[in-house]
Amino acid sequence: MNRIPITGRPARRLGALGAATLGAALFSGILAVPSAVADATDTTVPTPPTISEAQADREAAAVAAEDRRIVMIRATAATGAQKGGTGYKSPFRLGTGDGYTLVLTARSAPYTVSDLLALAPRTFVVQSDGSYLLMENLYVMRGATLSLSAPGGLKLRMASNAQGYVSIVSFDGAINLSGTANAHMSISSWDPRTAQPDTDPTDGRAYIRGIGGSFTMSYADVADLGFWSGRTGGIALTGQTRPTTGSTTGPTTTTGSGTTTKGSTGGGTATPGCTLGSTTVTSQPAGALGDCSTQFTVPLPQNISAQIDHDTIAGNAFGLFISGATGIVVSDTKVTGSLTAGVVLHRYASQGVIQRVDSSNNAGDGFVISRAAQNIQIIASSANYNAGNGYTVNGQPISTGPSASGEPMGAFGNNTLTGDTAQDNSHYGIEVLGGLNIALNNNTIVGNQMGIVIRRGAQKVIVSGNKLTRQNREGISIRDGVQAVTVNNNLIDGAATGVYVRASTADIAGNTITNASIHGVTMIGADAGSIVNGNVISGIGPGAIDTHRESGRMSVGSNQTGGWFNTTAMWVRIKALIRPLTVVWFCIFLMIAVVSLRGRRTRTGGAKRHALRRAKVALGAHPYGDQLTLPSVIVSVDRPGAGTAAASGTSSAASSATASVGSSVASAPSSSSPSVSSSSIPAPARSADTWASRERERERERERVTAPPAPQYPSDEDQTQLIERVKDDRGTATVHQW
Repeated sequence: MNRIPITGRPARRLGALGAATLGAALFSGILAVPSAVADATDTTVPTPPTISEAQADREAAAVAAEDRRIVMIRATAATGAQKGGTGYKSPFRLGTGDGYTLVLTARSAPYTVSDLLALAPRTFVVQSDGSYLLMENLYVMRGATLSLSAPGGLKLRMASNAQGYVSIVSFDGAINLSGTANAHMSISSWDPRTAQPDTDPTDGRAYIRGIGGSFTMSYADVADLGFWSGRTGGIALTGQTRPTTGSTTGPTTTTGSGTTTKGSTGGGTATPGCTLGSTTVTSQPAGALGDCSTQFTVPLPQNISAQIDHDTIAGNAFGLFISGATGIVVSDTKVTGSLTAGVVLHRYASQGVIQRVDSSNNAGDGFVISRAAQNIQIIASSANYNAGNGYTVNGQPISTGPSASGEPMGAFGNNTLTGDTAQDNSHYGIEVLGGLNIALNNNTIVGNQMGIVIRRGAQKVIVSGNKLTRQNREGISIRDGVQAVTVNNNLIDGAATGVYVRASTADIAGNTITNASIHGVTMIGADAGSIVNGNVISGIGPGAIDTHRESGRMSVGSNQTGGWFNTTAMWVRIKALIRPLTVVWFCIFLMIAVVSLRGRRTRTGGAKRHALRRAKVALGAHPYGDQLTLPSVIVSVDRPGAGTAAASGTSSAASSATASVGSSVASAPSSSSPSVSSSSIPAPARSADTWASRERERERERERVTAPPAPQYPSDEDQTQLIERVKDDRGTATVHQW
């Protein structure tokens, strides 16, 4: 088993008998200056310390040992003050298994440096450089005040090394630590063997804690305090979970006249009935239930109040840890080099104002508002170069159902960040985890992984007037069940995506997004009810507003995206449009277009054919000549000298042709006339050429015809002239008329 460092062991070794001689041996010599406060321009992001499992076990055991010691001191001091007689009315010393503790009892005047020198001359020692070395624990009871200051600035060293450490703890008392603007107070852990601050927290380290009561600190420089837990983290301000022992008053007896007498055992008739209240306990004898005759008054558990200003806190485990506190004011203070978070507002811290506080170069977050902390304002503060977030606001419920501790299920909130700065933190600038009624206004956020991240079901969050520059990923990210977020009038420059919304509801309006490299606004998942309206978006990337992965019904309109250069390939753009419903509608419109076009072509083609027929009639052609199986005119010629067999072989064909022409033209029966067969001789070439040329003329005339005249057929005279021309060329002819 690893050896657990024993709390307060230097104090025990320097106890009642040999502290003076041993103190001179251990603590004489030159005292070093406490670890330096990080420079205001330091841009180094610290690396969180690596802690082995054995070291973690050792530190956790040291915290448990401290809790036991405080419980023992508290119970013994309260009981001694009540029952121990006059010896416990003034300061006294208690020895536990781990060391000695000087108990400061209640009195009207505060305990000062001169009082400690008188009460603990061997464990509160003046050093050669004028500093004071504290070598035993101090415990400030209810009704007592410890006020430490000195002209020129008090230098308080708290013994701390591998053999043990000391602490200053008040229980429902008051601690005042103060310097001046020209002479700050200095407080640090101190290893007497090395004459250096104790920078190793793994074996426990000196710390200051207020439990209930009040705590004030001004113009103080605090360095290298605390270890492992928030309540032992350096400067820890915590409330109480139960009433202070010894604070109960009574019993009082109610008389017949309605007055009460403290400590009375009779003397009058009790007022009928029992009046019960949240701070009263009534009593009556056992037996039949009757009237209440006596009562006790039990005060409610008390939160701590704190006033901290013009301080520097460097190198603590937790820079400043506050829980169970009401009416907290922290201003004009710098917290740096913490081993975890800088400023932590933990459970049931409320009504707090943090203003002009710089929490930078910490190994965790700059500021943390934890679950069950509410009504906190952080104003004009800065969180730069932290290894975690700049600001974390956690408003999630403590419990999501029945639990061992029986905590409520409701969310917490009403926290605001106004005019703050978050620059170059390793994680996010501001992260909101659940909660409701959160306001992030007019903040400047530069160079983080993401600027503002809102998630885990947060509700009613306002993000307005912020300036976000150079975020590596999203400027503002809203995701996973967040509801009723308003994002307006923000300036977002240089982020990969300006505003990213996933499965949440947000109203994104009036923002200016510039130099985005992927999207100006991205909407993904069920974002029903979201609005993207009136934003000015410029940059270069696949698209100014990306909604093709959004599945809810949202509104997008009136955004100015003229300054966006779209780098998406054409095929990618087409694919983005190809959705099942889009394809269905496209096919419907395509069918309508095809049917409409075919109907128009049919109507147009019929009109053209009728116009063509009218043109043919106008030019002397048969209107349906293109549908005849034979030419309009067939001429059969009997050539001279043809044999009888030929004439007889074609007599039936000639007769048929003659019959088809009619009786208007007669054939000459002369034996000297040539014999013409329609099967052996085609239609006259000249007639074909003539009709072909006329057909070409008709084609050219079709375009010029607007209102063709009434049909005109060839006259008998024209037909006669045609027959004569054929006779002149071929001899005997048979002509078929129209």
